[in-house]
Amino acid sequence: MPHLFFTEEHEILRRHIRKFVESELLPHADEWEEAGGFPDEVFRRMGELGLLGLRYPEEYGGQGGDFFASIVLAEELSRCGSGGLPTAVAVHTEMATPPILQFGTEDQKQRFLVPAIKGEKIFALAMTEPNAGSDLASIETRGVRDGDDWLLSGSKIYITNGVRADVVVTAVRTAEDKWGGITLFLVEKGTPGFSVAKKLDKVGLWSSDTAELVFEDCRVPAANVLGQVNQGFFHLMWELQGERLIGAAGAVAAGDRALELALRYVNERSQFGRPIGKFQAIRHRLADMATELEAARQLVYTTAWRHQQGQSVIKEVSMCKLFACQVAFRIADEALQMHGGAGYMMEYLVQRVWRDTRVMRIAAGTDEIMREIISKQLGL
Repeated sequence: MPHLFFTEEHEILRRHIRKFVESELLPHADEWEEAGGFPDEVFRRMGELGLLGLRYPEEYGGQGGDFFASIVLAEELSRCGSGGLPTAVAVHTEMATPPILQFGTEDQKQRFLVPAIKGEKIFALAMTEPNAGSDLASIETRGVRDGDDWLLSGSKIYITNGVRADVVVTAVRTAEDKWGGITLFLVEKGTPGFSVAKKLDKVGLWSSDTAELVFEDCRVPAANVLGQVNQGFFHLMWELQGERLIGAAGAVAAGDRALELALRYVNERSQFGRPIGKFQAIRHRLADMATELEAARQLVYTTAWRHQQGQSVIKEVSMCKLFACQVAFRIADEALQMHGGAGYMMEYLVQRVWRDTRVMRIAAGTDEIMREIISKQLGL
């Protein structure tokens, strides 16, 4: 059937990614969850398959696709059986590297973007700090100019890919102005003064690494300043629009997985002489779940199309992030409830989906921050 947003090329890409996921990722999901991480070779393999630069220009090794190519990747990676892996990939492709393409120099694009698309270097984005989460403009990690270099001091926390990253796009305070005093730096692994303090234990997303990072007089060359000095806050506000849209698309995909698990279980599990899916209490809840999920999907697709056209959709992106992530967790929670006691057992996949979807309402902007943005866009 023709689709309003997806072309035949998108569907060919979808089949290509699904084959990769089913043959090379899904069989290892349980193993990687137990190990608390997946091998770096996954990035390199995805680079070989052309999956890390779907919407990047061909001149840098990308595929020259559109935003919906990234949505296809998010949707299909959700089938890998582990929420951590798609999260790690999305941080690399949709958070850390877009600012390099948008704001980086040609030298930076060659040194950083090209190997990122090949999967030869893994990227992270470091904004959050122990005392600055939702209030990004209050970051305390500082940078001072020292000749041709900058000296960075401070810490970052809850950084996805932080343990394995070869390069961390890092937000640093370089002037006293609250919003106009932040600068982005490309900090490379092995830079003296830069270290991983520890890997953090999480409720979900076990297969992705999350770290606390420390900068102690970390010397970074001026050539690694990304974008304009003291304009980093505004660069990040630009970046967050695409990040939140992809996060919303990933949430819808996670909701799909939870709904699939629920439908399968209620058709297999019998009580009182018939499958529990035949009881109205269950059937109507599933109908509501499917309806909410489809509403979230269409909101995301329509907003992504407008974003791709260059329209200003700050309000709508925030609505997507708020609604899709809430819906995903509600569906996961209902799916676990329908599994009964079995759903609370680690052997059932639904508990993993439930754990993995909870963070979606926190990461990339909490529900509360999304409501604040929407309210301001409404003139309140």
